[in-house]
Amino acid sequence: MSSAKEGDDTSSCPSSPKNMYKDPDDGRQRFLLELEFVQCLANPTYIHYLAQNRYFDDEAFIGYLKYLQYWQQPDYIKFIMYPHCLFFLELLQNANFRNAMAHPGNKELAHRQQFFFWKNYRNNRLKHILPRPLPEPVTEPPARPSVPPMPASTIPMTAAPAPAAAPVLSPMQFSMPPGSAVGKADSRSGGVDRRKRKYVQLKDG
Repeated sequence: MSSAKEGDDTSSCPSSPKNMYKDPDDGRQRFLLELEFVQCLANPTYIHYLAQNRYFDDEAFIGYLKYLQYWQQPDYIKFIMYPHCLFFLELLQNANFRNAMAHPGNKELAHRQQFFFWKNYRNNRLKHILPRPLPEPVTEPPARPSVPPMPASTIPMTAAPAPAAAPVLSPMQFSMPPGSAVGKADSRSGGVDRRKRKYVQLKDG
């Protein structure tokens, strides 16, 4: 009797944890599939595809998006190659964003903003990473002592320079034009005549 009861008890008990499902590859395949899907969310066109095909109307899919938030943990985020997927994963938790991404214009807007972020990300990041040089001190020139203006009565008056005096002409220059050789010849000849007359007088006497 006791053995039969024991057999009934063992048959009615739930299965032990050893009989639970276990991935044959220790979850590697599941890890890769979820990593690939999460990184696909970095593409606004793919999110638009999900919205157009009404994936966001499925409550199970919304729960799956909430489950995928574990990729934001440090142990898993190191495997992410496209960080934008985590940003869009966070936005997909909002129903308004899920509904808006069904419109092609919103998809283009998200894609355009993403492009501008990639274009200016490096320059914007370097502004915060690189140390800024200290501003050089501005040295002002020494102030010149202010000299009070002199009164008009004490300012010395300088006389205007006198014009250069013209050279004084000799009587010889007045009697004959300058540069003429006639006067010189006459004066020489007159001197010679006087000497001759004096010599003649001495000889006669």
